[in-house]
Amino acid sequence: MLSKEVREKYLKFFEKRGHKRINPAPLVLENDPTTLFTSSGMQPLVPFLMGEKHPKGKRLVDSQPSIRLGDIEEVGDNRHTTFFEMLGNWSLGDYFKEEQLAWILEFFTNEMGLNKNNLWVSVFEGSDQVQRDDESVEIWNKLGIPTSRIFYYDAKKNWWSRSGPPEKMPVGEIGGPDSEVFFDFGEKWKMHENSVFKNEKCHPNCDCGRFIEIGNSVFIQYKKVSDTKLEELPQKNVDFGGGFERILAAVTNVPDVFSTDLFSDAISQIGKKIEVSYGESSEKDRSMRIITEHLRASHALISSGILPGNKEHGYVLRRLIRRAVLHARFLSKTGDLIPPELDFSHFDIPLKFKSSQEINAVINEEAGKFSKALERGMKRLGGAINSKKKVTGDFAFDLYQTEGFPLELTLEALSEKGLKFSDKQREEFKSQFEKHKEKSRTTSAGVFKGGLADHSPEVIKLHTATHLLLASLRKVLGQHVVQKGQNITKERSRFDFPNLEKLTAEELKAVEMKINEVIKKDLLVSFKVLPKDEAIKTGAIHAFNEKYADTVKVYFVGKSLENAFSREFCGGPHVRHTGEIGHVKIKKQEKIGAGLVRIYLILDKLS
Repeated sequence: MLSKEVREKYLKFFEKRGHKRINPAPLVLENDPTTLFTSSGMQPLVPFLMGEKHPKGKRLVDSQPSIRLGDIEEVGDNRHTTFFEMLGNWSLGDYFKEEQLAWILEFFTNEMGLNKNNLWVSVFEGSDQVQRDDESVEIWNKLGIPTSRIFYYDAKKNWWSRSGPPEKMPVGEIGGPDSEVFFDFGEKWKMHENSVFKNEKCHPNCDCGRFIEIGNSVFIQYKKVSDTKLEELPQKNVDFGGGFERILAAVTNVPDVFSTDLFSDAISQIGKKIEVSYGESSEKDRSMRIITEHLRASHALISSGILPGNKEHGYVLRRLIRRAVLHARFLSKTGDLIPPELDFSHFDIPLKFKSSQEINAVINEEAGKFSKALERGMKRLGGAINSKKKVTGDFAFDLYQTEGFPLELTLEALSEKGLKFSDKQREEFKSQFEKHKEKSRTTSAGVFKGGLADHSPEVIKLHTATHLLLASLRKVLGQHVVQKGQNITKERSRFDFPNLEKLTAEELKAVEMKINEVIKKDLLVSFKVLPKDEAIKTGAIHAFNEKYADTVKVYFVGKSLENAFSREFCGGPHVRHTGEIGHVKIKKQEKIGAGLVRIYLILDKLS
């Protein structure tokens, strides 16, 4: 079964059960400080999972192209990718566990033809705040999944919220237990003899390669109401996510997403260039997977308007390209740093790719820049070796962090000089690398949660006040003022916008007065859900490169959208009346670049 068939079967399966097909959100959302990328199908639906009404009803289904970076170092095994599609279906306060679990089992067995005996499931083991999910176990038993193939796991594995387990959820966050479905490829597919898991008893989350997760039904039924307390939501939701690439692997009964039609042509092209067949060598297979996956993700990002750079979206693209380039060097007998020019545009996915010529031109230019970075790294390393300076683990990590110079090349250079990297040096590098990795994951999670640090009352007040700040800046300075960056914590709102110079004292005072005048009037804060084109016609502030979902929310301050003080594309959350904000102050401003100004807005608690 080809990828196109699998996707369409899923969408039609749930359409027959009353679900409305919704268009996927763009991979890169413009004017949205809450995230770098769309990382799941549920991400654009959070307001509706929290109780707002969706214009298409209570049952929804889609296939969402997504980017996740938390597992980038794991790419190279049989199942991890950074760019993927997520098949999703949702119940917004309609059906719940019994219908969802029955339907997803029916889809996997009847539509995909998977053997029920190869399906294992996991459920939440419970905590001091939430009871064990025995209800899901009973449902699975009734559906023919025996208790012997059902495993209980803690909140690290079987609890979902955007922030992780309950103790890490900020006040106002929603979440709940989930039940995952795994496909069992059998004992023969337990990973290689040198696997660290070879002597462990297999279970769905053992990571040996035998099992692959193909779906996760999240039961969003709780809201964090204090630092230590969860309460049940009045609207209980279902949020299902199924990794499209992993489902394809299960359908083909080969535990390797890179053996599916999504990757096989590209893998073959790489093999021809380096004269190696996929499947001959585990190390070469790993590099072939990394090249293919990272170039596919790069195609998606470049098609979404991203170019390599040193910050945010551009940095992610740069990292993907450079990692692909590095592994092209590992595989090439000539040390070629330019990876194969691949074409993914023929796949019928919910994302339009640019021409392969445009994309490969960007990739090749970045590969050339990386070649120079590697030369700089070799000079630094060579200098250290020639001066007989000990190449410590810390030095090797500094090369990696500043020049993108990987440990593999450091080891290769040392070996050529007859030098070795001791176990202690490896431990030094590993320690620094793990700190870096954890910092990257924390940063990624923080960006996902938003330009909003949390949904605390202070953050919500400042978020609404920032809408008033933008509207006031436009009234004082002109219509050229738009949001170029935003980050909001309990302490302050940081807002970036284009302006040739910093504001004068008079301009700052005028802006601050306008904000507080609107707050004092205690105006209503409302929103309308509108088709994108209709929303644009209202004059709501938005970015002009059209990177929005087909349906958007327009928040406005005032009695009507037509006569509002502020109207802006936004996902929320906000106060209900401006009077809830209280008095605000502009704490300071600074010039942060050519034609770019940053303002810090705070709640004036002493007023």
